[in-house]
Amino acid sequence: MGSSGCGKTTLLRLIGGQLKPSQGVVRVAGETVGELDQAGLYRLRRKMGMLFQFGALFTDMSVFDNVAFQLREHTDLPEDAIHDLVLMKLHAVGLRGAAQLMPAELSGGMARRVALARAIALEPMLVSTTSRLPGSTPFHWRDRQSDPPPNRYAGADLDRRHA
Repeated sequence: MGSSGCGKTTLLRLIGGQLKPSQGVVRVAGETVGELDQAGLYRLRRKMGMLFQFGALFTDMSVFDNVAFQLREHTDLPEDAIHDLVLMKLHAVGLRGAAQLMPAELSGGMARRVALARAIALEPMLVSTTSRLPGSTPFHWRDRQSDPPPNRYAGADLDRRHA
């Protein structure tokens, strides 16, 4: 939420541990992100979903396989459980009937919803995105009369004094 260049992507990179803050700390789920080693960062990132601006679907995989990808990579679930979970996630975004389509057969909105289904496949504690979701309404704090809420954003504690 915010205009171009206001720091949305930088914030997501701080939360995901791709950047370290020059001052202050970033805490996610009780972990100080800048103090995590590589294994700790990977463990934390597995609790996050990322919704990329243009979907970033694998073009040579069906919708079903795009959503199933991280379930297959990061779990030991049997294929029948993966099948059921993928169909549940596709149903949640209104695309259960699109499981066998290829990304080239999808409209832009459908591709973003497949990307959302993939982002929520592992039941993450938070989903990060730098773009608006389909059907969402822009919201800017400068349009409000009050200050923004306390430093809690999508499960991350941020100390605004050092941001």
